[in-house]
Parts: sequence; C-alpha cells; structure tokens
Amino acid sequence: MVTYYLSVDDVFKALADPTRRSLLDELFKQDGQTLGALEARFPGMTRFGVMKHLKVLEEAHLVVTRRRGREKLHFLNVVPIRLVHDRWVSKYAEPWAAHLSELKQGLEKKTMEKIYEIYIKTTPQALWKAITDTEMRRKWNFGAIVTSDFTPGSRFEGRGGGHLILEGENIEVDPPRRLVQNFRALWSEEAKAEGTSRVTYEIEQIRDSCLLKITHNQLREGANAQLYGGWPMALSGLKTLLETGELLTTPGSLRWREGGGSEREDPAVARHLSVK
Repeated sequence: MVTYYLSVDDVFKALADPTRRSLLDELFKQDGQTLGALEARFPGMTRFGVMKHLKVLEEAHLVVTRRRGREKLHFLNVVPIRLVHDRWVSKYAEPWAAHLSELKQGLEKKTMEKIYEIYIKTTPQALWKAITDTEMRRKWNFGAIVTSDFTPGSRFEGRGGGHLILEGENIEVDPPRRLVQNFRALWSEEAKAEGTSRVTYEIEQIRDSCLLKITHNQLREGANAQLYGGWPMALSGLKTLLETGELLTTPGSLRWREGGGSEREDPAVARHLSVK
C-alpha cells in the first residue's frame, strides 16, 4: 500500500546527505531548474546519480516538479522543513529554523514562481471551506479577515489590525478543486510596490486525504519576500487546524488579529515572516 503522508523520517534522511543538501542549495539560489541544469552544477556526478538524489528529495516532498512543454522543472518546497520546525525546532534552535524557511531571491527584471505542496487528512469540501470561509481562514491565515463571495470576477479583500492589508480578484472558481486569484499585498509600502501577482490553489483528493498545491507566480524576480515568505507557516497552520482542530501558536501565526499589531515589531516574528 502506498502511503501519502509526509514522513519526518524521509525529510531527515533526505537532509542527511551533503549532496542532497547541495541540490537544495542550488534550487534555493535559482528555482525551477531542469535536470540538465542541475547536472551541470555537479561535474563529478553522473546524470543517473543526480536523478537518484532528486528522487529521494521528491519522496520527502522537499522538491516538487512541474512540466513546462518538454522540460521538467524542479522547485524547492520548504513546507516539510516548516512542519519540522513547528513540531520541534522552534523550542530549541529558532534562528537556524527561521533561516531555513526563508525563500530565495534572484536577479531583477525577470519573473519567478513559488510552489508549495502539503498533504492534509481532510476532505476536499472541508479544505475548500477552510480556504474560502472567513472565520475558518482567519484561524490559519495570520488572523486576517478575508471576505469575498468567491464567484468568477468577484473581488476579495483582507483586513488586519483594522486596516486593509490585501486585495485582489477571483479569476477561476471551481469548488472544491481549484481557485485562481490575482493578489495584491497592501500591508507595507514595500509590499505595495510589488504590484499584482497570482495565487492558484489546487486540491486533489488522495484516499482519505487531500494534496493541496499552491502556486504563487507572476512575481518579479527578486520580489520582496514579504509576498511569499509566510506561506510555509500559513500552510502549517491550515494542516494543524483541519487535522487537530487547534490553532498554531508559533510566534506571528496570528499577527493580524485585532490588537495584535505589536507582533509585527518583534524581531523573532520578523524573521519568521521574512519581513525585511
């Protein structure tokens, strides 16, 4: 029988090998690389050797792949590292864990995309509700109050601390499988300057669980990490909520709740959220 749940053992096994850590470093520097591009960065290793290491990283969900025409691109998925952080590391080695969950930046004048995958033991209907229901979303999305009627072409907005912090439009709405949104961050001048990006939620039922895939693209290459740095924590909170009914208590996980503005000033929280 195939198991579809994230294995902490697989994550540690994958990270234990220095070559695999180097592969993750290369994807950290430049996401969305082909096998050939990664092979060229390891001249002392055969193509088959690189493929074997990538397979281990994919099995641990630290690397996800996407087809672009005839090419197969490899992306770093930091969600498993975030889940390990939330389970143990935050108690003992906060700065190190926060550093691991930071996402990379590159050269300007290009676009980039960030891809995240997470398995959650729930139904597609419950997962869709957690994404679109105002009260449920508030519990995992940093305490933000996100409202919309979630129909194609409709507007959505998010408020936190009494202020408008995000807005956008619903481009595709196909419950409970797919939601595509234009997204604009408004919580800081730096975030506002990044303009509009796109977020796609895809839900796939796998036995008694769901695979949630989030693609955040149309980002300027080198975009401010405020736009995407919070995804690992948010998805960890979503998984915690749906599987246990509890709220994530990691510092910053409810940063936008009413009266919670002081969290933003905390240096530890800033590191978590990649606020520069």
